[in-house]
Amino acid sequence: MDELKQVGTHLEDLRKRLLRMVLAVGIISVFILSFHLNAFDYNGMTLYYPTPDPLDNIAAQVTVAMKDQMVPESVQLIQTAPGQAFFAQFYVAGLLGVVFGMPVIVKELVGFILPALNKKETKIIRNITIPAVGLFIAGSLFSYFFVTPYILEFLYRYGEASGLVTFLNVVDFITFVLQFLLAFGISFQLPLVMYAVSASGMTDAKFWRKNIRYAIIVIVIFGAVITPDGSGITMWFIAGPMMALYLVGMILVERQGRQIATLKS
Repeated sequence: MDELKQVGTHLEDLRKRLLRMVLAVGIISVFILSFHLNAFDYNGMTLYYPTPDPLDNIAAQVTVAMKDQMVPESVQLIQTAPGQAFFAQFYVAGLLGVVFGMPVIVKELVGFILPALNKKETKIIRNITIPAVGLFIAGSLFSYFFVTPYILEFLYRYGEASGLVTFLNVVDFITFVLQFLLAFGISFQLPLVMYAVSASGMTDAKFWRKNIRYAIIVIVIFGAVITPDGSGITMWFIAGPMMALYLVGMILVERQGRQIATLKS
């Protein structure tokens, strides 16, 4: 009975924390779908203030910015059925809700798992909480500015070479971009995962160097799965940065291992 009661308590705690996460993401998403950002100058700085405008909302503004910054000039962004523009804005609002709600999401997840950890593991989790949020945002920004535009440009050059006029459905465009933003946001957690696993004592500092060949295989497979085309080329846009992240994580773990060994000696 005590075990069942304890399980029920954990499930109730999980339900409350999931509800808080959903509410945080939902409130931010609704705000993004309901307000428009207006620019104004203040002491030479461009600032923004929101005004209610469900049609020309923040999600629509972000969609326009994504189109201007990512879609090649030779490609026309269109909608082929009623409601596609709305669903595209809905996806954008959902992603922004997750990004801006990430502190709440991480806080609730950490709060749920901390009671099950020992003192050493609790310290590790607390040390990586803020870096995890920062790396997720950094990965998303890296994808937005440096990866996805070049992938789109690369893929649509084939159409230009064939003399074709390319039309891109707005929902396909948004889901394509969001796919890469989330993939990079998650993949940028790799060094932290390596650090946490090593710091918890599950592996030693040499483990990652010994198994680097297997890690490369897994990363290449992940890049092939996550990319939408079968060319075998665009997957390296994901696999390449992940290999670099693996090397960074390996170096950090080995450096940490040397520091610990020095202190013990």
